[in-house]
Amino acid sequence: MKKLIKYINSKVLVKVAWLHSATVLTKIISGFLTTKFIAIFIGAEGMALIGNLRSFFTSIQTFATIGLYNGVVKFIGEFKEDALKLSKTISTAYYLGFFATILVSLMCYYNAESVNLFLFSNNYDFAYIIKIMALAVPFYALNMFCFSIMNGFSKYKILLVINIIGQLMGLGVTLLLIWKNNIDGALISVVISPSLIFLITLVGILNRRSLVSQIRVENIDFQWIKKFGPFTLMAVVSGIALPLVTIAIRNYIITAEGMNSAGYWEAMNRISTYYLMFVNSIMMLYFLPRFTEITDKKEFRAEIFSFYKHIAPVFGLGLLVIYLLKPFIIALFLTDDFTPVEALFGWQLLGDFVKILSVLIAYNFIAKKMFWHFIITELFLVFMTYFTSLFFVDMYGVVGANMAHFVSYVMYFIIILIIFSSSLFGIIPEHDE
Repeated sequence: MKKLIKYINSKVLVKVAWLHSATVLTKIISGFLTTKFIAIFIGAEGMALIGNLRSFFTSIQTFATIGLYNGVVKFIGEFKEDALKLSKTISTAYYLGFFATILVSLMCYYNAESVNLFLFSNNYDFAYIIKIMALAVPFYALNMFCFSIMNGFSKYKILLVINIIGQLMGLGVTLLLIWKNNIDGALISVVISPSLIFLITLVGILNRRSLVSQIRVENIDFQWIKKFGPFTLMAVVSGIALPLVTIAIRNYIITAEGMNSAGYWEAMNRISTYYLMFVNSIMMLYFLPRFTEITDKKEFRAEIFSFYKHIAPVFGLGLLVIYLLKPFIIALFLTDDFTPVEALFGWQLLGDFVKILSVLIAYNFIAKKMFWHFIITELFLVFMTYFTSLFFVDMYGVVGANMAHFVSYVMYFIIILIIFSSSLFGIIPEHDE
């Protein structure tokens, strides 16, 4: 733990550390208030419908940006002093994203009824929401493009400030829409809130107007498309396949157990997301850049086991406290109507604990550019989650989906341990580098 704190103090930008903490805290508070409003004004049925739209919108957002964010950040960081390569990076990314965004927007707009049937069944008519989403997606994509440029140029402070302002603005719009229009308002807020941040980002990017002149058709480079390829493949798996599988599982729960049960499952997933933000922040701030620096197995093993020895027990204790306080948490985050969610806590918390243990090691896939390992293991996790969810829901009802979450991550963890077995458990020669 001391080593982690020392590293963050020395390597992570301390002057923006408080802003990062504020960003995470803002996200949690925004999520809490949004969930509370949904629980009060809409109920479990609305929670399920909103969950489906959120998952679908996530996949659409990923498709629109085709996973270019991390690639743009990486290449701008490398080539920001080389005007030609910088222009090739920005131009190629911009036009790839432009065509992908236009394509997905048109597909959603002109197939709104089919999307509505997939997400909400023929019992609901929210096709107009899908059309609003199609119109909002280009603004989201542009925002993420601007974000990636600022991130690549290490403009962390303005990036975090924009995130905080955007979260607060999105929260205000969301709560107002839910209060005034109930389920319709909540669904509209899902598709427009992420795009509203573009209005703020635009102010930040206008201060770097010279970058606009770097975007040129003639500087599109097909070699850069190849370089972006691994990032796109990774995004397709984690950002498109997983949300679509989540929709399929939620729809299966609706069919087998009813809309309210799907709403309870969605509520549990939301609570899980909030407490995992803290751990994910530590992992992103420390372990991902740390793994990038590490060049030998001995150091890698030391970092992993240090986490398991010092941080994992604290996280596990925190999960135990959450489990013991689940009635209070439901009363605070939701309403008394969501009492059945209590039955889902145990398996969800166990699954999240194993998830953190496994994802920590899997970060090395990204740090060491082990793209195919990442893609294959993520696909394994996606398929395991889907098929075990169907199996356990048939046997145990809605809690089966949470059981499947645990079982899937245990299997994923085993695969990860096998891949890194020599680094974690093998004999390492003293001269190993």
